Amino acid sequence: MTDIPPDFDPESPEEREIAGEAATDRSDFLSLMGHTYRGELARMTSWRTRIDRTTNWAVVVTATLLTWAFSADSRPHYILLIGMAMVMIFLWIEVRRYRVYDIWRSRVRLLEENVFANALDPEGAVQSNWRQLLSEDFREPTIKISAVEATSRRLRRVYFPLISVLVGAWVVRLTVFGSLTSVVAAAGVGAIPGEAVLLGVGVFYGAVLLLAFYPSGRQAKGELQSEPGAEQWK
Repeated sequence: MTDIPPDFDPESPEEREIAGEAATDRSDFLSLMGHTYRGELARMTSWRTRIDRTTNWAVVVTATLLTWAFSADSRPHYILLIGMAMVMIFLWIEVRRYRVYDIWRSRVRLLEENVFANALDPEGAVQSNWRQLLSEDFREPTIKISAVEATSRRLRRVYFPLISVLVGAWVVRLTVFGSLTSVVAAAGVGAIPGEAVLLGVGVFYGAVLLLAFYPSGRQAKGELQSEPGAEQWK
């Protein structure tokens, strides 16, 4: 370990602004960008793993409830409604994680697009002010995706199919294992009449459907899309 000189002052102007010297030295700057990229990539990977855990739990809970609900005629149908509520809780948690994940994802894409892609094929940086954008985000990190857009994305990719399966299973549970009474009567839960339950589920599913396919104004960079010429990678 290097001994610190006794006259070392970390608050002196020279030491305080030592990192600014990298801005004028290309070698130091590119080395710093390499370390920055690895750090941001590690953060992104860590949060991507947290998102996957929430998704896995939602799938496991859905599969477990479906198995239990159809294992006997006496199983109450409202257990599937409880499952919908649990899935929505997982969605809420995942939306929060996704918005934080998007911070690190956007930084990684900024470096890939303007540094590494340009080093491999120097056609010019896509964003001329990428250094300023990255510097400002390091100083004051900001969430770049709205809660509505994040919710819409997670619904389309994971949670809308899960909710649709639960709603479909609930309808089947009422019609197949119901008694001689009407489906409306069978949909009742305790003191809540069947009409109110059916209306509530219908409104809920309609809102989920609308939110899942809500037209979004922002299309985040870095999302995997099919592109012409992909066969060159085969």
